[in-house]
Amino acid sequence: MDYLIIDTREEHLSDVEAIEQVCFSMPMTAEQLKNQLKNSNHEFLVAVDKRNKVIGYIGMMYVLDEGYISNVAVDLLFRRLGIADGLVMAMLKRAVELKLAFVTLEVRTSNESAIKLYEKHGFVRVGQRKNYYERPKEDALLMTFYF
Repeated sequence: MDYLIIDTREEHLSDVEAIEQVCFSMPMTAEQLKNQLKNSNHEFLVAVDKRNKVIGYIGMMYVLDEGYISNVAVDLLFRRLGIADGLVMAMLKRAVELKLAFVTLEVRTSNESAIKLYEKHGFVRVGQRKNYYERPKEDALLMTFYF
């Protein structure tokens, strides 16, 4: 499948919000997504198809040399096509450009496909956050990529 990974623009936010609604039990609001565009310590990338429709996205906040991936999501119709893989690689490349020392994230302990994706890219398990997620309540696995 042909797609591009580009910086998120305001015109992409309605597509991102739609994916959020489907993928997460506690999705970010349109305002929260918009605030990420204005934040100078935030990287926000989208995968778009030939019509500029968002089919996936990834967000990362950073402070000094520390990165934190907030969300990675792919439209249900475009899963298992390597899009999440491309998004993670693009964000790690961006982290290198920003000279980050590490990038960390949380993932539901039951989300085996995401855990495998992150491990494939060199993230290691560094801890667990008890009852981190709501709806349903679940622990988070803390994973970190060290440069």
